[in-house]
Amino acid sequence: MERFYRRWDERRSFFGDAMVVSFVLVQAFDGIFTYLGVRTWGPAIEANPIVASAVAVMGLMTGLATVKIFAVSLGILLHLRRVHMLVAALNAIYLAAAIVPWAAIFLVR
Repeated sequence: MERFYRRWDERRSFFGDAMVVSFVLVQAFDGIFTYLGVRTWGPAIEANPIVASAVAVMGLMTGLATVKIFAVSLGILLHLRRVHMLVAALNAIYLAAAIVPWAAIFLVR
């Protein structure tokens, strides 16, 4: 369990800093790809029901910005709690489940 939790007063780590920066970048790319995909093919292209609901209720820009800011905030909170392995796992999941599928859709269509 100690691998997933670190004390607040521990020194910063390069790995943790790199993971939180990459998490913010992955969220930004996902937001850009989602925006372009929804603008091009309509809201039905978005597979994430949370993002789709936010976009339906608040509009494309506001809903997407709200969801992405919330996700980045949670990622930063994990970084501050020194849970860097979880942030790294989330990076891998977002790359596999969001960035690669969006890139594939843009390349095929």
